[in-house]
Amino acid sequence: MSNPSELDAKIAENVADALIYSDRSGTIMRWNGAATTLFGFSAAEALGQNLDLIIPEHLRAAHWKGFEAALASGAMKLAGKPTLTRALHKSGRKLYIEMTFALVRDSGGNVLGSVAMARDVTERVERERAARTPPQTS
Repeated sequence: MSNPSELDAKIAENVADALIYSDRSGTIMRWNGAATTLFGFSAAEALGQNLDLIIPEHLRAAHWKGFEAALASGAMKLAGKPTLTRALHKSGRKLYIEMTFALVRDSGGNVLGSVAMARDVTERVERERAARTPPQTS
């Protein structure tokens, strides 16, 4: 495989974590196989859609405020650190996911959009919550 962009595409498609790239308007432009597994939407269903596709309604205002601030400032508040958040599965089920974000820039340094890597941590979060909850007495 001599073409670097072909190799980049293969890597992005095959990483274990969901990879989602959106342009400056929040339109999903890249969606890998792990994103399909995690969120339940095929690439055909997700590409061209707004990120609200996977953001629970109660988190949308905060998400877009942060998204717009990052585009305007050229800096991410989390600076690549993972964050725990909620996401929507195609079935309507809410997931706990751990995500990292980065801005994607062109060769001139202009922000083109944002990339996120996500993994499902629902089982871990629910197990930790159950361990902290005292047993119910009748």
